[in-house]
Amino acid sequence: MDSLPTVLLKPGEADRIVAGHPWVYGTSILRLSRPAADGELVQVKDHRQRLLGSGFFNSHSKIHVRLLSPDRIQPDQAFFEERIRLALEVRRRHLPGASSFRVVNAESDFLSGLIVDKYEDVLVVQISSLGMDQRKSLIVEALQRVFSPRAILERGDMASRKFEGLPDAGGLLQGQLEGPLTVNLNGLKFETDLAAGHKTGLYLDQQTNYQRVAGLADRGQVLDAFSFLGGFGLHAARAGAEHVHFLDQSPEAIAAARRNASLNGLTDKCSFESVNVFDWLKAQTATRPHEKLIPRWDAIILDPPSFTRNRAAVPDALRGYKEIHLRSLKLLKPGGTLATFCCSHHVPANLFRDTVLSAAYDARRILRQVATFSQGPDHPIIPMIPETEYLKGFAFELVR
Repeated sequence: MDSLPTVLLKPGEADRIVAGHPWVYGTSILRLSRPAADGELVQVKDHRQRLLGSGFFNSHSKIHVRLLSPDRIQPDQAFFEERIRLALEVRRRHLPGASSFRVVNAESDFLSGLIVDKYEDVLVVQISSLGMDQRKSLIVEALQRVFSPRAILERGDMASRKFEGLPDAGGLLQGQLEGPLTVNLNGLKFETDLAAGHKTGLYLDQQTNYQRVAGLADRGQVLDAFSFLGGFGLHAARAGAEHVHFLDQSPEAIAAARRNASLNGLTDKCSFESVNVFDWLKAQTATRPHEKLIPRWDAIILDPPSFTRNRAAVPDALRGYKEIHLRSLKLLKPGGTLATFCCSHHVPANLFRDTVLSAAYDARRILRQVATFSQGPDHPIIPMIPETEYLKGFAFELVR
């Protein structure tokens, strides 16, 4: 290990790394002891030559080094197998009955640039860093030893690969997989296309929230907006909701939610509409002069896709969030429940909550907060790595 290229940091740049953040930006580097190849393992030291850790180097990325360990390591197949087993143990401890969940969540599991999702007996891999991509075969070998899966599928079509100088990648890495897969979440069945669905197929980060929200939306008329494959709405229907109406702009998502309702014997309780949710809410809240709007929903669930991918777009995103909450609150019956989520890392929980409350003020509604939500335990949050925390949500009762 002494022969590794050494990345020396500028004075004052080591504190964040010592605290546990794994990213070394190019602007933090003082110099290299010798040239390092992109993807090569390097060691990182502070300006006083004290070892901070080792990780993968990439001069083409703003993140020049992605640290894997505070120690010197050998990133071979045994290393990846050990890390994956440790990550799996966390999931088994916190999600003991789950058969589908995220196994490796990149920085959360100290494997920056690697995501592995388990859907029953199939694994889906996403690699977003050059160092991990160069060791793909080792990662696949480790996954085979830990899980013996029916198939391992790669989904490498995310924008983050471009920042590492990587082209899109995808396809089967091992085994056989044909057609959609039926995934079990909390005892409900969801048919999903792992090769073409959002992210790696499903929103596994909401698995625990599906049940919690269902306990608050278990009666009357429920609106599931931005419903995707129907996760929230179908859980509410099973929990006792009289009727659930699903909204999503994607006809394919609505068709899949309809199939999932049938798969779980819940079709009679469900209706579906492929529509722009913003336009739908606007039309539903439109009134003629002196006409009073009569709310019809006992529960409304808002789980939109991220409205912003960077800090510069946050103001526009907040206007979008306020708009959907303002109109949703006008449609909610007194005593009804609003469950709402934001999946953008750039919008912190307090700012998101303030936006909802601002909408309530403009709508002349009083809310009682009854629940706070976060991402599931298979998407662990490391407080010293703010990027690992992105999903936040709240449930409110409409007082009046």
